[in-house]
Amino acid sequence: MFTVFRRLLGCLLWLWLPLSQAADTGWLRAADNQHASVRLRAQTENSGETHLLLDVTLQKGWKTYWRSPGEGGIAPAITWHQPLEALWRWPTPERFDVAGITTQGYHGDVSFPITLRGNVPERLSGVLTLSTCSNVCILTDYPFSLDLTASTGGDFDYDFNRAMGTLPLSSGLTSAFSARYASGKLTVTAQRDAGWQHPSLFIDSMDDIDFGKPSVSVRDGTLTATVPVSDSWGETAPNLSGKTLSLVLADSGQAQESSLLIGQGSSATAPALGWVLLMALVGGLILNVMPCVLPVLAMKLGTLMQTEHQARGQVRRQFLASVCGIVMSFLALALMMTVLRLGNQALGWGIQFQNPWFIAAMALVMVLFSASLLGLFEIRLPSSASTFLATRGGNGLAGHFWQGAFATLLATPCTAPFLGTAVSVALAAPLPLLWGIFLAMGIGMSLPWLFVVAWPGLAQRLPRPGRWMNTVRVVLGLMMLGSSLWLLSLLGVHIGTLPVITLGVVLILILLLGTAWRYRWQTALRAGALAIVVAGAVAFVTGSGGENSRRDRVNWQPLSEQAIARALAENKRVFVDVTADWCVTCKANKYNVLLRDDVQDALSAPDIVALRGDWSRPSASISQFLTTRGGAAVPFNQIYGPGLPQGHVLPALLSREAVLTTLSDAKGK
Repeated sequence: MFTVFRRLLGCLLWLWLPLSQAADTGWLRAADNQHASVRLRAQTENSGETHLLLDVTLQKGWKTYWRSPGEGGIAPAITWHQPLEALWRWPTPERFDVAGITTQGYHGDVSFPITLRGNVPERLSGVLTLSTCSNVCILTDYPFSLDLTASTGGDFDYDFNRAMGTLPLSSGLTSAFSARYASGKLTVTAQRDAGWQHPSLFIDSMDDIDFGKPSVSVRDGTLTATVPVSDSWGETAPNLSGKTLSLVLADSGQAQESSLLIGQGSSATAPALGWVLLMALVGGLILNVMPCVLPVLAMKLGTLMQTEHQARGQVRRQFLASVCGIVMSFLALALMMTVLRLGNQALGWGIQFQNPWFIAAMALVMVLFSASLLGLFEIRLPSSASTFLATRGGNGLAGHFWQGAFATLLATPCTAPFLGTAVSVALAAPLPLLWGIFLAMGIGMSLPWLFVVAWPGLAQRLPRPGRWMNTVRVVLGLMMLGSSLWLLSLLGVHIGTLPVITLGVVLILILLLGTAWRYRWQTALRAGALAIVVAGAVAFVTGSGGENSRRDRVNWQPLSEQAIARALAENKRVFVDVTADWCVTCKANKYNVLLRDDVQDALSAPDIVALRGDWSRPSASISQFLTTRGGAAVPFNQIYGPGLPQGHVLPALLSREAVLTTLSDAKGK
């Protein structure tokens, strides 16, 4: 009896084995990628479907990607040698954040259950393409072949069912789920009666739509996730209302995969918009005290001193003309930014100073006005134009208009406090908001001029004309000459240092000859001595001549996302400095903070990698770097480290304390 039972059990086992054993490629490895091993197994079920199990084993520190990788990476894929209908199933992923880039994927061991349908041949063959990343990313092809008529040992059904158990469920995690879109933000709301512990949200990508890292908050069992949305060019995405959103929501080992219809959300940006407009207004006001605007202020003072007494109405008209010049120039900048955005070009505050022709034109204009203030010649309009302006209540209103316009153009290299944030928001905001922010900046810069319009007596309280005006005119003319030499020095990165020095020497000689012809040689010699002092000061500030008393001892390396990721992987701190020769605030940060001995010592530490990006010329990589971090202007400084893996952006105006404290915080525990 026992022998019969044993034979019966053996027959049942023999009938069961073909269902539990499967074709197996064995573990595959590539010669150029020793960090990953893959294995494919397949088995045909009684239902006619064929189950395929892809196992991936990754070494520590390496990862591969989900079906929607995020901001980087490539999802695993199989290219079949025969037409097949393959249904991939994806386990619940994890989120990886490195150097400001967020991705979705897996580390360690992961298995992908795949179902093949239709007319499946007895021999399956194809190429598995797998992207694996650590400090670097490797894209590896694994050719494979599976004979479904052959079988090997192993419990395939158990492994396949275990892999199916890692998939998100279709329900059970939340009792309510919704998604709404408004003003470039996707808001996902989920209710869970048991409460939330460590929720994570993973969103499937859409065509030409990029989803940023979700910001998750929980209150009274309600989860609210806010996700920044942009198109493939980094601009504000079109309206997503009415589209279907596929996502996975996970918490404490449970996950739910859902498809939601995106509703129309109400804009909650009114308070933020008010603060942004206020920052734009204050930032524009501060531009008046920046050294970039001083030469145009000199022009304005010069025109006021030319007349002994002016009527209130005339003063109002003159200053209103300057206000119009300022506001119209800011609107012209908004128009330029709009055209660049529609043309998918790089955006940034002060990018016109990356154009050598613009710099040369501005330098020429400043030289002409400097020569006019020095009395070498007078800038006169044709008689017909003067009559046209005079008959319309003008008395030179065009000149006052252009003074305001020049003030705006010369102010753009300065990124004053508050202004950088407003500009960053403007360049990423919808076009109507962009125009509103630039208008607010123009009004802010016009406020001092508007005060004179409201109280014309302020302009009339200037000292009465006298012989002292000649001395003031010379000083103001030399100030403007210094600004023109500074503009000329910016051409060095475009045409070289020697041509710039040659142009500067020729310019000074021409002005000296003009001074000698207009006055006397003695006056020319005195003016030449003052010009040399101004040129020396400009060379000292811009670093174009001589060795400065403070020497930069930091080993600066080129800025790149890869350099940041590599340094973080080595558990090092990173100091990022994005600067430009035409940026006045950058120069102030350099000489007042970065060249200080204690800061130099801190940046030279063995565990610090100092990265510098030069935006003096157009650079797509630097523009992209700033855009991904919400920046649009220089200076831009950011610090990474074990304690600050996401990076910390420093204020536009650096301070020694802020740099040293943040570097210390970046060490972590």
